[in-house]
Formats: sequence, C-alpha cells, structure tokens
Amino acid sequence: MNIITPVFITGLLTAMLRVATPLLFAALGSVFTARSGIVNLALEGTMLVGAYAGYYGAYVTGSCWGGLLFAVTGGIAMQLLLGFFAISVGANQSVAGTGINMFALGLTTYLMTVMYGVTGRPSIVASFRKINIPVLSDTPFFGKIFFSHQFLVYVAYILVPVCWYVLFKTPFGLRVRAVGEHPKVIDIAGGSVVRTRYACCIIAGILTGIGGAYLSIGELSSFSENITSGRGYIALAAVTFGKWNPIGVMGACLLFGFADALQLRLQTEGVPVAPQFLLMLPYVITMIAMITVVGKTKAPASMGKPYKKHDSRG
Repeated sequence: MNIITPVFITGLLTAMLRVATPLLFAALGSVFTARSGIVNLALEGTMLVGAYAGYYGAYVTGSCWGGLLFAVTGGIAMQLLLGFFAISVGANQSVAGTGINMFALGLTTYLMTVMYGVTGRPSIVASFRKINIPVLSDTPFFGKIFFSHQFLVYVAYILVPVCWYVLFKTPFGLRVRAVGEHPKVIDIAGGSVVRTRYACCIIAGILTGIGGAYLSIGELSSFSENITSGRGYIALAAVTFGKWNPIGVMGACLLFGFADALQLRLQTEGVPVAPQFLLMLPYVITMIAMITVVGKTKAPASMGKPYKKHDSRG
C-alpha cells in the first residue's frame, strides 16, 4: 500500500504544526519557570484548567476571545497556586505539581458534571477559525502547510523568537537566568528572587492557559474529560529535550507533534497496525528522547531548590 504521496505529506506536515501548537505554548511557559529554578510539573493541570476555562468562557460570553480571556485567567490561577507551594511555602515542587494535576482533573470533571450531568453532551461553543494568509496561502505545497491555520497557531510560532529574545537579550531575561543559577547572588545584589519566580509563574500561566484553550476552543469547539491526555507532561519533556531554549523547545515540540500527527494519519489511511500501538507512538518517542537526552544536558543549577531570603545572610 503506497501512502507516501504529496497529499499525505502535505496533510502530515500541516497536522504536525497544529498538533505541536498546544505543546509549544505550554513548553514556552515552562522555559521561564525552569530558567528561574522551578520544576513545573503542574503543566498538565494548568493546561486542563485552561481548556475548561476557555470552553466555559466561550459558552458564557458567546465569543472565542472571551474564552481565551477565561483560559488565561485559569492558567494564571493554577500557576500562582504552584508558585505559592514552590516559592512561598518551599514545598517539594514535584509533589506540589502532581497534586495540582490531580486537583485540576477532579475539578474540571466535577464542573462538567454539574453543567451537563453524568451522561450529558457538552454544547458546541464559538471557536477560532482558520485564517488564510493572502497570497502566501495559495503557494503550492508550502501554502497549506504554513499559511492556512487558525490564529493561535501563528501566535505560538511567533512567540518562539519573542521568548528567545526576552530570555537572552533583555535585563528581565538575564535576571530570570541568574535566579535559576545563583539566586543568592541576585538576593545580595538587591534583586528579588521571589518576585522574579512569581513573574515567571504568571508568564507560564498565560501561555499554558492559551495552550489549553487551543484544545477546547481551537480544535474541538467543546470540552471533554481529561482533554489534555498527557500533553502537559510531553511539553515538560520537550523543555528538557530542547535544553531550556525556546528554539530547541520548538524543535522538540515539532518532533512530538510529527509523531502524533503520523499516528493519526496512519490510522486514517487504514494501515494494518493495531491502533493501540499507533497511539503509543508519541509517548514512546517522548521516553526515548528523555532517555537519550537526560544526563547529557545541564539544568539550571537551582532548579527544584526552594529559596528563602534569609539564606543569603548565612
């Protein structure tokens, strides 16, 4: 069966960009928290709450833009909750993130049950529509792949160079990286480790919330239980695989997006392989990537380590 055709390749690469989009939003947000010294295991829960809040916001306001605002608010709330435990309380960040993920799953499931009952079917809400870039979208082959997507897809990839510039070319980015490496030095110099880390949590909340909204009011125009299906964990893996650099993170997200898009296309083409094995493909690639990369990369020195101001006084 010959499935490697121009139509197949075009559809695969187009789907790759779409599938990688929510991962990229969450991973870019996690780059900021990671660079400031926080292990952001709460990406899954934050994305899930963002997806529900985006759906609910669109349901209430009748507008996808209203849904996006709700999603951003929900994402910020979840990341500030992580910040409270990780920064203010000094709790184990992995445990706090896992707890937030469990809380988010239970909360969103409960809220959907309240809205529609146990067997009710969620309503269809307003969603973002495809935007064809004039002239460019008509370009053979490349037009459909790169210039025929919805608004949030364009935003995600534009944010990559923006985040890189902020992290590596601005005073704020320098402070974030310094806090992640040597927080005591920043403290002694009169900077605020706490404010910087909370600012990074807010940035992560905004971006991850948008990533969640992409799933509910970008692709589906609806919401379902556990709609994220582990995407937050894959985004976290992409941050490590991309070496905490927005450019590398984009490459990692595209790799995982390619794997997911490939298994979807293969199922559509009726390839004689059990669908359960195809569904495993993105997660297998994630594990292989983590096994091959972890140990060969150097994380920020203070990642996962709580910091208190009085530590700098000896």
